[in-house]
Amino acid sequence: MTVMTEDLSRVDDIEYGARFLASLPLHAHRDPAVLRGWAEAADRFGTELARTPSPAPAHVVESTGGLERGLLARYTSRPQAVELYTDAIAAAERLVARHGWRAWFPTGSVRAAALAHEAVHERLHHGSERAALKRALGHTALRLGRFSVPAHVAGAEELAAHAYARTVCGLGRSPLLLSAALAASYTAPAPDPAAPAREK
Repeated sequence: MTVMTEDLSRVDDIEYGARFLASLPLHAHRDPAVLRGWAEAADRFGTELARTPSPAPAHVVESTGGLERGLLARYTSRPQAVELYTDAIAAAERLVARHGWRAWFPTGSVRAAALAHEAVHERLHHGSERAALKRALGHTALRLGRFSVPAHVAGAEELAAHAYARTVCGLGRSPLLLSAALAASYTAPAPDPAAPAREK
């Protein structure tokens, strides 16, 4: 989804979360009200997760190339690590200063939020809370009488991770705003395919 950086700051985190879900191909024809409901549920879930903060990722690798990918960081399960893109983090800090968002994102908070975000992807990958998120979203894959099977909602983990990072780092806005601002201000050819990863 292409939007101007200035437009992003005028909508709240829930509304932008709904727009993020709507931008995903799997949700192209979903009712906007349903998408907003999922965005609200994912945001609440991530906020609740912050009551029991996740430990910092044990293995962090710094590299460049985040601007080309439109990412601040990504979590990989094989090998288990968090890759921080220092070029994208520096660019996000510059965007914060340029657009007057420092009250929302204090100096140094972009890196902290990226680490917190990826810690949630690691937590959901290894723990039982992924199933809890599915239940919180209320989307059903299969129903047999009084029994139902919760369905996966593409993009929900991403919104939960953003809400967690916003809460645990004490930010004024979701880091999703920064990711979207970077995407709006930087255009580059798509990178070569990489190994599957949880990406921010």
